[in-house]
Amino acid sequence: DVQLVESGGGSVQAGGSLELSCVVPYDFAYGCIGWFRQAPGMEREGVARINLGQHTSTFIADSVKGRLTISQDNAMNTLYLQMTPLAPEDTAMYYCAADEKAVAPWDWIDGYMYRGQGTQVTVS
Repeated sequence: DVQLVESGGGSVQAGGSLELSCVVPYDFAYGCIGWFRQAPGMEREGVARINLGQHTSTFIADSVKGRLTISQDNAMNTLYLQMTPLAPEDTAMYYCAADEKAVAPWDWIDGYMYRGQGTQVTVS
């Protein structure tokens, strides 16, 4: 698998904020990019998705709605995840996955052609 480049994880205090970035290895104008997280002992969870193209659309999971936003830099082929305020239950490995085509279901990470190795976020 071609790996995506993720960055931005680390240790954050509860109530703080984080910004993760994901650099996609193809033209950013189309496709599907998802953000996932996996907490210790828990199943991997899809937290956000953006479908790019003529009609760009985003989806934010209920577990993070109101706290998580995603944004993009088309020139840099980069998708960002911002979340605030953080809580200890947000502690997880965060992953980015991307595909040049639509992925269904979007929260099935194995359906994406490109996946990152994950970046750890620890909230205390």
